[in-house]
Amino acid sequence: MKYIRPLYFSNLFWGILMGLSAVFLGAQAAPFLFGIAKLMTAIFAFLVLLDLFLLFRTKEGIFVKRDVSDRLSNGDENPVTIYLENRYPFKTRWEIVDEIPFQFQRRDVLFKAELSPNETQLLRYELRPTKRGEYSFGAVNAFIKTPLGLVKRRYQSSQNKTVAVYPSYLQMRQYELMAISNRLTELGIKRIRRLGHSMEFEQIRPYVKGDDVRTVNWKATARRNELMVNAFQDERSQAVYCLIDKGRVMKSPFEEMTLLDYAINATLVLSNIALIKQDKAGLITFSEVIGQILPAERKAGQMQKILEVLYKQKTRYLESDYETLYAHVKKHIRQRSLLLLFTNFETLSAMRRQLPFLRQLAKTHLLIVVFFENTETASLLKSPADNTEDIYLKTIAERFYYEKRRIVKELELYGIQAILTVPKDLNANTVNKYLELKAKGMM
Repeated sequence: MKYIRPLYFSNLFWGILMGLSAVFLGAQAAPFLFGIAKLMTAIFAFLVLLDLFLLFRTKEGIFVKRDVSDRLSNGDENPVTIYLENRYPFKTRWEIVDEIPFQFQRRDVLFKAELSPNETQLLRYELRPTKRGEYSFGAVNAFIKTPLGLVKRRYQSSQNKTVAVYPSYLQMRQYELMAISNRLTELGIKRIRRLGHSMEFEQIRPYVKGDDVRTVNWKATARRNELMVNAFQDERSQAVYCLIDKGRVMKSPFEEMTLLDYAINATLVLSNIALIKQDKAGLITFSEVIGQILPAERKAGQMQKILEVLYKQKTRYLESDYETLYAHVKKHIRQRSLLLLFTNFETLSAMRRQLPFLRQLAKTHLLIVVFFENTETASLLKSPADNTEDIYLKTIAERFYYEKRRIVKELELYGIQAILTVPKDLNANTVNKYLELKAKGMM
């Protein structure tokens, strides 16, 4: 760790200096003040020299270090920790400025602290990236003052570090932990009643809130003196593909993130849930051309492959070619699979242009079209109309609002499942639909 030691004067120093200047000016009118001014200046100079001596007599009076993960999770609050250690034999006052990546556009990463001799302290704050890619951290700057507070010594810990911002693996882990502990209902996932008899008995386990009471095993409950239920496992090894549209319709922003990034985060969450449920997960990205194709697998390294593919995806600015998508799906996906198509249709006519290809996909696969609710339109509908312009805007907003719902109805008319969702609810809604179809044995 390398330190540099420039010197800075504090606001207190400049305030006293201005006061002394005022006394010297006053001495021009009242000569008796001149002696007082000289005495005060001598005392002030002595205190400054003493402050400098206290600060610089110790070679390395502090230790400071930033702790940040090698990769950050897109769209989530990522913790950053700064470790402080005071090695001076007296109490010190700190001002810490962390040089965070420019992408965050924050000017408030300034902390103040007071540390006694040999005391340590941890400062914690969070960063929320909204774009995937590489982010570069700079140095950690610490400005140290003695109790006198006249001068500041600057320590700069050279901790230049580049981290990668990946799709939201924090959300993926959150859903994974809840799925393993059978607590997905806490994340908005509905408890789906299993239909039919396609489930195989797996084990007897303790009752968890949300379990179907009809699965209670009364004999086991009597033996264990604890409520026990029969657990069934779903059919396994079914292929689940996420088809991600990278065309211009996915460039629209919501809470500083594009729709493409929301689709990527949902793909990561859903693929992991599918693998936990013993299904196979794969993905295809497309725009005016086919991007990357990752065949559905259930191997150990499949999630890492999915993560690396998703990390590299970028929005393109042309209209997506659904005919090419259909041709590649027909060529590369031979067995019946669950296809989740992440796209965005703003108008009924835009959907109808792609409907022939969607119908062809739905003939051989179980197709779910996932598209997004326009939150600005919804908020505009709730606002009052005070003038003619407001009435006009609300009329247009109503047209778009109901057209989205007509898209859902028309897709369902042709046997195509549809999810219309706001971006923030995308993860829960897609996982709900997947579990619902699996429970109904439709896959």
